[in-house]
Amino acid sequence: MASVACIGECMVELRQAQGGASAGQGGGLYSRGFGGDTLNTAVYLARLEVKVDYLTALGDDALSDEMIAAWTTENVGTRRVVRIAGKLPGLYMIQLDAKGERQFFHWRDSAAARQLMSLPETDELLNSLMSYDIVYLSAITLSIYDAAGRERLFAAIKRARLLGTRFVFDTNFRARGWPDRDVAREVFASAFAAADIVLTSTEDLLALYPGESHDQLMARIPTPELVFRLAEPVSLLRFPGGTSEVHAEPMTKPVVDTTAAGDSFAAAYIAARLAGSDPVEAAQAGHRLASLVICYPGAIIPGYAMPPKKRHRPATSRQATK
Repeated sequence: MASVACIGECMVELRQAQGGASAGQGGGLYSRGFGGDTLNTAVYLARLEVKVDYLTALGDDALSDEMIAAWTTENVGTRRVVRIAGKLPGLYMIQLDAKGERQFFHWRDSAAARQLMSLPETDELLNSLMSYDIVYLSAITLSIYDAAGRERLFAAIKRARLLGTRFVFDTNFRARGWPDRDVAREVFASAFAAADIVLTSTEDLLALYPGESHDQLMARIPTPELVFRLAEPVSLLRFPGGTSEVHAEPMTKPVVDTTAAGDSFAAAYIAARLAGSDPVEAAQAGHRLASLVICYPGAIIPGYAMPPKKRHRPATSRQATK
């Protein structure tokens, strides 16, 4: 069975409950959950019957235990999760203002996941990448490591690619993780040069290269396979042998929460490519799942809401995405 390694960070999420900021309750009531972009993708990959491991670092605390248990329930592999004594996961809080707009507050500077590239177990973890068909990570993943950690990770990915592993880079850009935009542009360029598939969007790239056209933005990415999502539900594709424009099907339900739209798109795209679909079919699958996910609150929709499984052409080897 084809396998994917998702690298990143999952944090404790505090979300403001509706009506929680009423008089006498101070900052309001919050519900607790867990969240992380690459973790969301890993969950959806597992639900799409792709063998997936999540590579990260957690503490030895009860919250980290809960995360491990939740991932296991979703069939996300945890054998590559490093536990660090005395450390904790990061935490972020979502607060709504009077207009319903979301604000994010983060406490993650000393989170366990930030140390993943500088642990005694790091070499073994990085050497394991060559055993996967695909390594998937995002710009958020890269933002939590220092320059030496990113260099170490890229070197391991390059070694794995020599043995047939494919590298999928998602440009999920968050400005708070990149206080120096010049550093961000350098890191993005390194990721583009190493990647086999890039999943990106106008929202991500215009934050780094303001004022550029779609053609100019796409020209910055030399990878052979590129999925460029526009502000409207359309993807521009570039792949060996052609280009295409893929439109999402019209929405039939109201949009409730756009959280994890991109994460679920990535999962469906990767799953379809591993199953033998061409890039156009894979982008169609990505749009279908993302259009469904945004009709439910939260990043992970209920299991019963997942779309019926679609039979793809059988393909389980590393050649499936080539």
